[in-house]
This record gives sequence, C-alpha cells and structure tokens, in this order.
Amino acid sequence: LLNYGVFFLLQGFICGFSIATGAAARLLSGYDSYGNICGQKNVKVEGIVNSGLDLTHKKYVFFLDPCNIDLVHQRIKSLALCVSACPRKELKTLADIQKFAETNGSTLCSYELQSSEYTTDPRAAKLCPRYPVPESAPIPFFHRCAPVNISCYAKFAEALITFVSDSSVLHRLISGVMTSKEIIMGLCLLSLVLSMILMVIIRYISRVLVWILTILVILGSLGGTGVLWWLYAKQQISASGLETQIAKDNLQALLIYAIAATVFTVILFLIMLIMRKRVALTIALFHVAGKVFIHLPLLVFQPFWTFFVLILFWTYWIAVLLFLGTTGSPVPNEEGFVEFRMVGPLKYMWWYHVVGLIWISEFILACQQMTVAGAVVTYYFTREKRNLPFTPILASVNRLVCYHLGTVAKGSFIITLVKIPRMILIYIHTQLKGKENACARCMLKACICCLWCLEKCLTYLNQNAYTATAINSTNFCTSAKDAFVILVENALRVAAINTVGDFMLFLGKVLIVCSTGLAGIMLLNYQRDYTIWVLPLIIVCLFAFLVAHCFLSIYEMVVDVLFLCFAIDTKYNDGSPGREFYMDKVLMEFVENSRKSMKETGRAGGAEGRELKPM
Repeated sequence: LLNYGVFFLLQGFICGFSIATGAAARLLSGYDSYGNICGQKNVKVEGIVNSGLDLTHKKYVFFLDPCNIDLVHQRIKSLALCVSACPRKELKTLADIQKFAETNGSTLCSYELQSSEYTTDPRAAKLCPRYPVPESAPIPFFHRCAPVNISCYAKFAEALITFVSDSSVLHRLISGVMTSKEIIMGLCLLSLVLSMILMVIIRYISRVLVWILTILVILGSLGGTGVLWWLYAKQQISASGLETQIAKDNLQALLIYAIAATVFTVILFLIMLIMRKRVALTIALFHVAGKVFIHLPLLVFQPFWTFFVLILFWTYWIAVLLFLGTTGSPVPNEEGFVEFRMVGPLKYMWWYHVVGLIWISEFILACQQMTVAGAVVTYYFTREKRNLPFTPILASVNRLVCYHLGTVAKGSFIITLVKIPRMILIYIHTQLKGKENACARCMLKACICCLWCLEKCLTYLNQNAYTATAINSTNFCTSAKDAFVILVENALRVAAINTVGDFMLFLGKVLIVCSTGLAGIMLLNYQRDYTIWVLPLIIVCLFAFLVAHCFLSIYEMVVDVLFLCFAIDTKYNDGSPGREFYMDKVLMEFVENSRKSMKETGRAGGAEGRELKPM
C-alpha cells in the first residue's frame, strides 16, 4: 500500500510539473508557431522572431492551412497564429481576408504584415492563409479555430481506418452514422433498459430463468436469421437497374449479415445440444444468486459507480497526457518555428504515466471485486438473514478502506506486471507489421497469446483471492494460496458450475444483443434507400454487448464468490453440532445433484468417479 501511495503521489507530481511549466495554459489557450500563448503577454524566445508578443486581445489559434495534415505525426502541418476572431464565413480572396481584418479587427496573416498590405505585398502569398479560407468556429474550452465543414479531415480519417481503400465508402459510412444518430442513441438506451430488466428477472424468477433464456435465445436466433433472409429476398426482388450505390451496399451487407447469423445460429444450437443435460443443474445456483440480489439490491448499481470512477480517472489521465504533450522548453525546429520538448530524463515521464493508467485502472476494478466479495461473504456466512447489516455494500466498502487496500493494490500490481509486457509486444508487432519474417511473427503472436492466457488466469485467481481475504482477513499471498488449493480440490465442480453458469450468462448477453440488433434492423430498414446502415448497426450491437457484459459480470462475480464460500464451508464444516453448514439448502442440492450426475458419467472410466469424495 505504501508503494502504491508513493506511485500515486508521483502521478500527482507529473500533473503538477506539467501545469507549473505552463503546459496547461498552452493546452487550453493555445499557442502560435512562434511560442506565444494566445490571450496573454509572452516572454521573448531567443533566436525566434515574432516571439514575446502581447496577445492579450488575440485569444484564438488560427491555422493558415488547416487541411494540411501530417499523416505520419498526426498533426496539422501549418503556420499557427493568434487571432481575435475566427472567420465565421468563407473568405475566397485576399480582398475578403483584408475586409474581414478591417471589419472585425482580426488579422489572419502573419504578424509582420499589416492588413493594408494584404493585397499589395508579394509576401502575402506565403504569409496569408490559403484561400478559400473555410468557415470556422472556436472549439469550446480549447480556443482553436476549426473548420465547420470537416471534409478536409477525411484524408486523415482514411489513414487511421486502414481497411477502407475507397474514400467514397468512408464518406458513406460516416454519413450513415450521422443520419442515424438519433436511432443509434435510442437503441443504446434500449440496450441499457433491457439489461436492467434482465437483472430484475434474474432476481425474481431465477428458477425458470434458465429455460426462459434458452427458449428466447432459440426464438431470437431463428427470428433474427429469418428476418435477415426475408429482408434480403425482399430487396433483391425489388432491385432494379437504377438503384443507388447505397442500396447495393445495403443489399450486400444484408447477405453478409444473413450468412453470419445462420452460421452463428447453427453453432449455438450445437452447443446447447451438447450442454442440455447440464442446464437444469444451473437453476439452483441461479436461485441462490437471485436471493443475494434480493437481500443486497445495491449490487445492481456496482457497474455504475465503477464506470463513473473510471471515467473520472480516464478524463484526468487524458488531460495530463495532453499537458505532457505541450510541456517542456521552447526549441526552434528545422522550419524556424517553436516546438516544446522535454530534455533529459523528464522526456520519459509519459511512460510512467502509461503505467499509471494500467495500475490505477486495475486497482479501481479490484476495489469493485473486493466490495462485491465482501458483501456476498457477509450474506453467505450470516445464518439469520434478518441479522444482516442495513447496507452490506457500505459495510464491505468500509472494511476495504480500513483493512484491505494493500491487498487490492498488490493484486492489481500483479495484473499490471503481466499486462505491460503484452502491450509492449503488441506495439512491437504493430510497428514491425510487414517487415518481420514469418517465424518472428509467429513467435510474437505466441508470446502475446501466452501472456493473455496468463493474465486471464491471474485475474480469476485474484478474484478468488479477494473472496478468501474477505472470509479470513488474510494477506494477499496467503489468500491466493488458499483459494488456489480450494479451486484445485474442487476442480470438477468448478468446471461444471462455471461452464454452465457462464454459458447461461452468455446467453443473456446474446439475448440483449439480438433484441437490440433486431430492433435496429427494423428501424434502420426504413432508411435503406438513402442511408448505409452497416456501421450504425455494428455500433449499436457493440454497445449493447458492453452494457450487458457490465451488468451480467456482477452476476457472474456473485456466482463465483458463492461457490468459493460453499467450498470453504464444506471443507471446515460437516453439519454436526458445533460445525453446522452456513450454506443455503438449494445450493447444497445443486452440488449434490452435480456430484451424482458426474458420478454417473464417470462410471465407465472410473477415474473421475473416484475423485468425487462424498461430503
């Protein structure tokens, strides 16, 4: 915890250093190509003309050629000046630029030219903006004049989106998103509402939830696939030689979606056919988890506050990163303009800042896991549920802050140690793309895959270690060892419970995505003649999956905590007087039924059956 505190203080030092060196003022107010900060008096930079000016009344940064974008360094490669007002209409000639300067008092040419010399001085061709000057408006809070028509940034967007080879395709995709933005927002809200409804259903009808989910997913998959093929057939029949390019794109997208939905439905049916005998075993565990949510309703809101805290931290992190991008000492570049660069060891501060992003984000997520684990442990090991604390969630947060912050810091640090090498390898693989040989590429991908698997295993072990800490109040390493031993001793039960339980929660996510996607298909279908809706539908489905994952991951966490509590309960208690079980009867029936089922399947080989000892 002390190490984490020192690390956190150094993060604050980076923020304070960037602000103290003027980076905040340069970021928010903007600066010109001569190192002058707009809207204030400036200090002379040695060797730079036009530096040290009093620009108190010139508060906006204006780029002479805002569409000249350096794709390599991803920045605007243009002379920047401080002006008193952005041109709110298009200026087509030097005479228009001169008239704008005389009318608004905002000179858009370099400082050494007077407005009266714009049309007579031959230097105006280099020192004045490239015309026609596009209509622009100041960016809120950042005082930069940005063109109102962003078409000149299309080349930059095409460079970032490498899979688009035709700029017309990119323009149609972007126009489709902009035209359908109200529908996209409505469908995103629908996915949020559906996730909340599913959480309520899990709480109150957990006994029949598994069968309801199974039936709805089957109907949803068949219905979605059928609707896609129906729409494809309908549009193909009504197609004519005069149809637009957008209609052709939509027809091709419908065919791809229909084929993908058909393949997905077949695979889903095969998986459900294989797991049909184990579906009934999940009902009891879901029932117990439903009881937890009835007694601890605040668990539903855990994704909200975690997401809120993460958003606050990410906003702070991005702001400091921008500060670091504008901090440093003024240095003349090869073009004779000013750039701000850090020299010496300070130029590596952004690496430390990136590590902070990973560690602190993992720390916040680990705090959520510890809070949920503490609340569920309190519920499980309280024999009389009416004696539960008034707010077990707040009691768990209090224990976390008072006793377990070091445990959470250590667990998140271990994940960080694995995540950083994986990100470095991904960066190296990206930089060497197309340059390395096949053997090196294969080795890099294998290392990245191994580190990803290790990260997932450690994340699962950390979550169970937090549960063991909440039960026994032991340190992280002791809790991780105890949790690992318990999981190994109950390997078959872990496989049975987690496989079926996670699969059913996955079906819940599929249900939300299918429902949102089906609604999106029906709504966007009315715009098929003038809007290409491939990208809007992908955006909606991705958002629906993320929302469903955030909500149902809490349910998955509760199931995992309940199982570890049960395993520890059966290890140290046998039901005799003085050593009574804490578990719910329904959970005991679930595990007993699972044990009997696996015994029956293991009789042929005998090996697995001998591993299942009676409780």
